Amino acid sequence: MDLNKQVDNILEVKNLAVSFETFFGEVEAVRNISFSLKRGSTLAIVGESGCGKSVTANSIVQLLPKPPVLYKNGEILFNGEDLLKKSNNEMVDIRGNSISMVFQDPMTSLNPTMKVGNQIVEGVKRHKNISREEGKKLAIEMLDLVAVPQPERRVNQYPHEFSGGMRQRVMIALAMAAKPELLIADEPTTALDVTVQAQILDLMRNLKDEMGTSIILITHDLGVVADMADEVIVMYAGQILEKGTVIDIFKNPKHPYTRKLLSAVPKLNMARSETLHSIDGTPPDLYKPPAGCSFYDRCDEAMVICKDHLPEFLHHEGEHCSRCWLNHKDCVKVVR
Repeated sequence: MDLNKQVDNILEVKNLAVSFETFFGEVEAVRNISFSLKRGSTLAIVGESGCGKSVTANSIVQLLPKPPVLYKNGEILFNGEDLLKKSNNEMVDIRGNSISMVFQDPMTSLNPTMKVGNQIVEGVKRHKNISREEGKKLAIEMLDLVAVPQPERRVNQYPHEFSGGMRQRVMIALAMAAKPELLIADEPTTALDVTVQAQILDLMRNLKDEMGTSIILITHDLGVVADMADEVIVMYAGQILEKGTVIDIFKNPKHPYTRKLLSAVPKLNMARSETLHSIDGTPPDLYKPPAGCSFYDRCDEAMVICKDHLPEFLHHEGEHCSRCWLNHKDCVKVVR
């Protein structure tokens, strides 16, 4: 192999399986997924609520309590080291330092009893020896970097004194303060109006370019994906059904689920008479996951084989691949 052509992956997830122990039985939330993240790029993980996106993200930084969480299988390689083999103390050194996370709801993620500046500096102080004056200067610099007006004054305010968009900016400042190699953003634009959404996305893009940070973006908003991502993973019922570049997914989707997700997105050139499409039915019960394709019951193109047999990933052009019998070279369509 030509070493000059090797891809430098900052993160590699291999055959990851995560379950939750409950009173009613074991919920298989993430089922043997594999993907990689190239250094300096943005990977979007998309899918409906409950498909396993956030469980995957929280598994990377091991924020899920054990028990009830069971890591049944797999590896999470960050810079070549398996995070699943790290002790809790070792993960504390990694979280907020090498890997940071922006959570979905900034109002519940920020401490309402602490000034914003102290919260930004708190994580940095855990990993670096800095003075109080250096900490305050850093907090002001980070608030200025994320375009919070009057950072010298704002640094002494509490979260309830900020708007929703400003709180999200604070969360990004907090996450980026230690200049992490990897930023995981879980629904960073949820509940924000479109203007603020655009500002937050521009901010993340600029920070990525300036600091060289790799990003995992967890979202159900395909408009955000088109604007931000380099590569896309489509998840459903704890599995990856399709993955490829953002152009592959939007221009040439191969899985029926991906096509249905895209058809549910409003378009600027839609006629007034047109209605948005919805996906009928509900996801399968992950207490007893189906043996075949998890999208079988909701798929208009399902075949007899889909019910009991799940195909391996079928490769298309480049790194584009999907998990659907319709794309098999020997497929003879026999509808159910």
